[in-house]
Amino acid sequence: MRLEDVRAFELFDGLTDEQLSDLVGAGEDVAIEPGIELFHEGDHADYWWVLVEGVVELVRRVGREDIVVGRMDMPGRWAGGFRAWDDDGVYLATGRGVTPGRLLRVPAQALRERSNRWFPFAGHLIEGLYRTARTIESTARQRDSLVTLGTLAAGLAHEINNPAAATTRSVTALEESTEGLLASLRALAQGQISADQFSALDALRQEAPPAGGGGRDALELADQEDELSTWLAAHGVDRDWVIAPALAAAGVDVAWCERVADAVGTDALGPGLEWVASTLSTAALIAEVKESTRRVSELVASVRSYSQLDRASLQRIDVTVGLESTLVMLGHKLRDVTVVRDYGSGVPPIDAYAGELNQVWTNLVDNAVDAMEDAGTLRVTTRYDGAGVVVEIGDTGPGMPEEVAARAFDAFYSTKDVGKGTGLGLDIARRVVVERHGGTIEIDTSSGETVLRVRLPVTQ
Repeated sequence: MRLEDVRAFELFDGLTDEQLSDLVGAGEDVAIEPGIELFHEGDHADYWWVLVEGVVELVRRVGREDIVVGRMDMPGRWAGGFRAWDDDGVYLATGRGVTPGRLLRVPAQALRERSNRWFPFAGHLIEGLYRTARTIESTARQRDSLVTLGTLAAGLAHEINNPAAATTRSVTALEESTEGLLASLRALAQGQISADQFSALDALRQEAPPAGGGGRDALELADQEDELSTWLAAHGVDRDWVIAPALAAAGVDVAWCERVADAVGTDALGPGLEWVASTLSTAALIAEVKESTRRVSELVASVRSYSQLDRASLQRIDVTVGLESTLVMLGHKLRDVTVVRDYGSGVPPIDAYAGELNQVWTNLVDNAVDAMEDAGTLRVTTRYDGAGVVVEIGDTGPGMPEEVAARAFDAFYSTKDVGKGTGLGLDIARRVVVERHGGTIEIDTSSGETVLRVRLPVTQ
């Protein structure tokens, strides 16, 4: 590369011939060939490229398509070299040759040294600009993560509160039921009920299913309570308002009560029925406590699976497990949404960063629910197509226009109202899927619903 080849470029105004010769000498002449990539989007921008002649397209990958976002078609236009001012600088697009020509390629380190030596003030300004832009982007991403974390935490607290409150209510009622059980036993003992009579009473108790097992509607249950309460009052049984509901819930009828009266006699009828009612209520309350605590345990297990805090970073995972954990975490947003699961058979486990993929599923499901305004049908599909595992998140929202779909994965692009989104969800999802897992992510609106399709390789 000769000094005369670049001297006329406006880009180098202000440089002396000696300085420009030094800069050109630090670089090299690179030929442009049509269709050949010179640098690639996302790679470290280790070189500064200055067009001398020819044409270079700047291309970005959006979904399955390569979009031309710019052209270097005038001598003196440049690209890359960002590591001269930012150690984490990457190429923002892929440079692809269009017509034959050549470029001056200067290492970023050489550009940094000369910039600091010739224009220290300008170098400080550029470094400050990069740091400011990166800080703003990092803060926006952090805020988005915190908002998501807060939403998930609030939803999880709501989900846990329901079974926890049910457990508290059941334990309180269990205390009362136990006291009634002991009191009825004392009354039976004082009435000198015989062993044979108690055995007969216990046999009749075992014929009745646990309270709550009848599966009848409230009106039918109320009618049976009234019928039993009337019978109990007619036979001089005290506390019929306590005994009748428990017996009705167990599905027993007046005929069963007549058999109890024949087995234990009139004197022991009241305490005997109260003992049976107390045992049935106690069993039902214990079952409620078990169900509530099981639900809490499942939620905790889902949180552990979702966060992956106790697992290695890269692991062999079943994508279905992560999807289910995500649906549990977002359960508070899915109350009015119909979730259709279509998990394919024969889907193999994959090598993946499970925690990061769960963030992808969270963003995709959350966006789908928002698009449907919290009501509609959410379809979650998995399958294996021979090339990789495919996960689809589909929604029945209003759809996504082509111009929106084309920019959906761009950083900071959002169609949500101000304050309701940062535009980073799909950008983060793309980075995780494409850059971290070597997969693809795309938007498909051809089926009448909006589908986010993620394809992941089985092995890394």
